[in-house]
Amino acid sequence: MSAAPVVLTAPLRPHGRSSGLARGVLGLFGWTVDAPGVPAEQGVILVYPHTSNWDFVIGVLAKWAIGLPLRFWGKDSLFRVPLLGRWTRWIGGVAVDRNSPHGIVADTVRQMQAAAARGERFWLAAAPEGTRSRASGWRTGAYQVAVQAGVPAGLCYLDFERRIVSLNRFVMLSGDMQADFAAFADYLGPRVGRHPALASPIQPQRPRT
Repeated sequence: MSAAPVVLTAPLRPHGRSSGLARGVLGLFGWTVDAPGVPAEQGVILVYPHTSNWDFVIGVLAKWAIGLPLRFWGKDSLFRVPLLGRWTRWIGGVAVDRNSPHGIVADTVRQMQAAAARGERFWLAAAPEGTRSRASGWRTGAYQVAVQAGVPAGLCYLDFERRIVSLNRFVMLSGDMQADFAAFADYLGPRVGRHPALASPIQPQRPRT
């Protein structure tokens, strides 16, 4: 029998200093945020679905509204542009060197472990579809970070039908990709993006041929 991810039910730790302004802006457009806390100081958040540019705007406002200092991957070229680079770092961007001999996953795992050693928070947020268009499935980089670092994965959704950003399901992954993705699909599959037809199936992306 395949292993299955374990849903975490332990008490959650507070996010940090929240922004009433960000929560108010979301409220003006009818959005609410359901995110009571995190179960650990390090982890990965998988955000689904990703079907429009508005996802990033709403996601950043939600991050500020709850006060969680999230990180996200960005092309290293963005960080070399003076003003853009500074702004990207300020909102949580982590430069990705695609030419690194260790690879993005290994580099991020090391950064997360180093943060843990310093007693710092390091939560990586990623939209594993990797595109606003419909793809064959999810890229597995962020998933592999969670597995290799041994940290919880938060399942976050932006539901445009209900106008809610939810981050209240955390799991410890089994490392059995088939079982883990089945759990992802069961929980995140019903969520409705801005353009539902563009949501990618919740399965590992097929390699390009």
